Amino acid sequence: MSDLVIPREFIEQIVAHCRACYPDEACGILAGTGNRVTKVYAMKNAEPSPISYFMDTGEQFRVMKELRQEGLTMVAIFHSHPQSPAYPSATDIRLAFYDDLFYVIAGMLNGTLSELRAFTIFGGEVREVKINVNG
Repeated sequence: MSDLVIPREFIEQIVAHCRACYPDEACGILAGTGNRVTKVYAMKNAEPSPISYFMDTGEQFRVMKELRQEGLTMVAIFHSHPQSPAYPSATDIRLAFYDDLFYVIAGMLNGTLSELRAFTIFGGEVREVKINVNG
């Protein structure tokens, strides 16, 4: 899979959402076309916790409908790790149901971005993918 393209303005939106949710995990959907993000959906964590997230199903339904209407696709799922490195946990790997998506994780040490990394997860195998900020 090629690099994930996330323009800086969208990285700033991701980080702002992660900061707002701290000390709990933040979550959201990155939409666009191919491997390029053109829209960020900051989602509600329906089960607020510093070690897990669960997207609000009503919000998910609304976003999926909007994506279809706008001709966009889900490019990535993002979430934060408030107390651990930006690497998929065993739970993240087990719950990675989309083989064709990127998974973006923001490490938020003490509420400040320490790292932002992207991965593909297929059959339990994790591979890091470069994030291209410039597009």
